[in-house]
Amino acid sequence: MSTDASARVGDNLPTERVTDYEGMLESLDVAIDEAERKIESGRVRSPENEKVRIKWIRALAYSLNVRRQIANDRDLEELAEEVEALKEQRGES
Repeated sequence: MSTDASARVGDNLPTERVTDYEGMLESLDVAIDEAERKIESGRVRSPENEKVRIKWIRALAYSLNVRRQIANDRDLEELAEEVEALKEQRGES
């Protein structure tokens, strides 16, 4: 396996777009759970630890926003597929 990330670009890509929304959402759920755990149960005994907690809060906020965006993308793709199917049923192109 190559360690060069650019070596994979364009190699063996399917012609239709395949997006694993559920896999992405599951990964984000794990990250969100971990960030919440770190925020809620982390010990704060020094200003440096408080800085780390603030970074976890920022990571949580970012992860929640990305999760929302991915869920919206998934929903829009599903709606587009439904609209296309309805158009085909009606004989439109």
